[in-house]
Amino acid sequence: MSAVVGALVLVELTSGVLQGYYTPLLTDIARALGITDADVTWLEAVQLAVSALTVPLLAAAGDRVGHRRVLIISSVVTAAASWALLATGAPVLFFAAWALQGLYAVWLPAEIALIHTRARAHGAPGAVTRRAAGLLVGALELGVIVGALAGGQLITVTGNLSLTLAIPAIVTTLCVGVIAVWVKDPAPAGAAVGGPGSAPESPAERERRRGDILGASLLALTIAALMGALSLLRVQGLGWPVLAFVAVALVLGYLFARQELGHASPTLDLRVLSTKRQGPVQLTAFLFGASILGAQAPLSTFARTDPAVSGHGLGLSSGQASYVIGAYVLSLALGALALGPLTKRLALRDALIAGALLTALGYALFLPNHASLAGVIANMAVAGLGSGLLVAALPPAAAAAAPPERTGMATGATNAIKTLGGAFASAVFGLALAHGGAGADGSAPLSGYLTVWGICAGTSLLAAALLLRVPRASLQDA
Repeated sequence: MSAVVGALVLVELTSGVLQGYYTPLLTDIARALGITDADVTWLEAVQLAVSALTVPLLAAAGDRVGHRRVLIISSVVTAAASWALLATGAPVLFFAAWALQGLYAVWLPAEIALIHTRARAHGAPGAVTRRAAGLLVGALELGVIVGALAGGQLITVTGNLSLTLAIPAIVTTLCVGVIAVWVKDPAPAGAAVGGPGSAPESPAERERRRGDILGASLLALTIAALMGALSLLRVQGLGWPVLAFVAVALVLGYLFARQELGHASPTLDLRVLSTKRQGPVQLTAFLFGASILGAQAPLSTFARTDPAVSGHGLGLSSGQASYVIGAYVLSLALGALALGPLTKRLALRDALIAGALLTALGYALFLPNHASLAGVIANMAVAGLGSGLLVAALPPAAAAAAPPERTGMATGATNAIKTLGGAFASAVFGLALAHGGAGADGSAPLSGYLTVWGICAGTSLLAAALLLRVPRASLQDA
């Protein structure tokens, strides 16, 4: 088991590098593609959409065909897409490759499901999974820091964008080899278990039934309609096109629910997801998406806003702002690494509540305390510790609350639902920051930022209240 976890730590380091490496290069990428800085935001939007569409499908597929196989397929596609990003002279190809690179989002839920199913052979899947999750998310956040610093420094030293973009492609290609060599196939039926990689990847009762193709298609169309509504809401504001997309999504969602409830092997098992143990965990993932995904751009723009012109903000340069973001990511890593030691004293449910409360406190502190750099870093550190706990604890909680044959489906659902929450919050936050008009330098009004921070604090408090409905010991090993 330790060899498998060690290999997956390297995979999450790679995931972090992908998430951090390109951030300081976005202006250079925009110039190479011949697009404006504003158009770069569509890169994020299209990748989030692909993640939201594919993660639940791939994670559920792992319950049928094996989580290792899903890891290999998604890493091969991600590596190929990373190499295709070197084609900056072809904007359409670049956007398509950037979108396909979003398949790395399935790595963490697939890894948690893989570890949880293998750990059953050791008799304590919950404890093993929680410790591993802390290490994986800690590695992920470390990779984000390393990636951001490496990308920014390499483009400065070489001045060559293609050479700079080749580095994450090389790292991701090596990641495929790590999975293929160190994450072994399940042992044959009747073989002894005990060594690293020798335990069955999933329980004997793993389903081999035909996949729910219609359900998967309806889910994809429902998410696509929702993402279309959110994209229009962000660009045009509330109007009849947005309402039309919402109406289509509701109809598709109803058809999807009927299909899943009547299928023997559904893509998303709604009966499992709506239980008293699982439902609050999934709702927490949605609410948490507002702060972990939706609030990052407002935090960055607030740090860059010049107080001499707008009356608020920190007036930092891009280099200084990257260090602030780095401090936030470091606090995320510390929060994630604290999960294992914390759950030796607290139930996993209580650790989730602690993470939600810390996140709420961090964003609530922004309301009175946003005028100084030290104050903003302190707020982000508190919110980061709580967010790190939640990032690490949500997949193990979903796995613990799911039956053995639905582990991948449940962990994948947390990631997909979190992405939807972040996309929805991003649209709402965009409207909040636009309300009241832009300043002379194009900056958003302070009232918009106060609204963003207030929503993040409120959604985190609501998540803590929902988690109180989960029985305290229900996410623990028997």
